[in-house]
Amino acid sequence: MGWIVALIVGGLAGWLASKLMNRDASMGVLANILVGCVGSVVGNLVIGPLVGIRGSVREFSLPGLAIAILGAVILLGALNLIQRGKVR
Repeated sequence: MGWIVALIVGGLAGWLASKLMNRDASMGVLANILVGCVGSVVGNLVIGPLVGIRGSVREFSLPGLAIAILGAVILLGALNLIQRGKVR
């Protein structure tokens, strides 16, 4: 059950991050899920220790979702920088 929650939260985080970074038109559902899940890992590694929040696959929390969104935004910013030469 935890993986289903992780995929749903990852998809939501990836979709919100793609909206924030103006990449929604160029991404599909699977890309949103992938960016959200990888972004969640990035967020938990980078941002989580700084603010003292630890995400978990087994439970849903709003701070965990916020960190997943921030991690996905960081990931999309890095991808934009590589692909387009600018963050946005």
